[in-house]
Amino acid sequence: MSTILSFGFWSFVGIVAGIYTLFALGVQVQFGFAGLLNFGHVAFMGIGAYGMAILVVKEHWNMWLAAGCGVALALLAALLLGLPTLRLRADYFAIVTIAFSEILRYVATNEDRLTGGSQGTINLAGVGVAAQYDGAWKSFLGHVQDALHVGSDGAMLILVWAVALAAVAAVWAAMRTPWGRVLKAIREDEEAAASLGRNVFAYKLQALALGAALGAIAGLFYAWQFSFFSPDDFAPLLTFFAWMIVILGGLGRAWTVPVGALVFGVLFAGTRFFDFAPFSLLSGTERAYLRLIVIGAVIVGLMLFRPQGILGKREEMVLE
Repeated sequence: MSTILSFGFWSFVGIVAGIYTLFALGVQVQFGFAGLLNFGHVAFMGIGAYGMAILVVKEHWNMWLAAGCGVALALLAALLLGLPTLRLRADYFAIVTIAFSEILRYVATNEDRLTGGSQGTINLAGVGVAAQYDGAWKSFLGHVQDALHVGSDGAMLILVWAVALAAVAAVWAAMRTPWGRVLKAIREDEEAAASLGRNVFAYKLQALALGAALGAIAGLFYAWQFSFFSPDDFAPLLTFFAWMIVILGGLGRAWTVPVGALVFGVLFAGTRFFDFAPFSLLSGTERAYLRLIVIGAVIVGLMLFRPQGILGKREEMVLE
């Protein structure tokens, strides 16, 4: 019981929720607003994290420049993915995206000299990432700690949520512009949008790229928080976690994503440390499976009794 009452516990849950807010916001842009069925969103998270790590550790780049290049690489990957595939039907596009993410994961697993292989960044160039970009990040985090008079966990919590809420606000504002209204029109009926002279393909590509950038930023924070990561940390399951968050909060509304992420964070990250009865009766492995069962049960309950999500609009789901 003492674990769940500690600040370290709740700060960890909050940090994970902040990272997943950025990650799921990309899915909200792509599907909630533009109707793109992307099941390979985790690929952009991995590109952001690995792009920064490789440039810093192997090429000795400045951490901030490498972070920007990690996001740029994710944008480029989204363009290369979208150009030949966005004209596919939604279900075929979904299959292509999940295949794309798995191809990148297996490349990262087998390219030992570039990515560290299955050992991940702990094997990058024979040195630990903690001695490279993590050191630069912790130096920056130290300045934030001194300025705000908080610990390292508190500083990370404030930073990730400052970026996450800024991103949510930017997406919310963008969706209130004519550009955002066109995306929603494409989601509902792309043929009608095209008949009004809108370049549907270009708008879809822009939504895919914006979502990819958000996923890459989430990857940067994942790398800074956990220091060491491997290709298995970017398995397809993470994409479906993002979908769970979007469904929990509600489709088609930017401000519902943090709510869904917080609920998901408590259910997923929080249950790792539940050491009181009846959770204490289960082993760590059993608790890991239990939290997935709980999340699945919550999703099923929402689909049955509130399919629009906790804060979603039912009108968004009945327009067709």
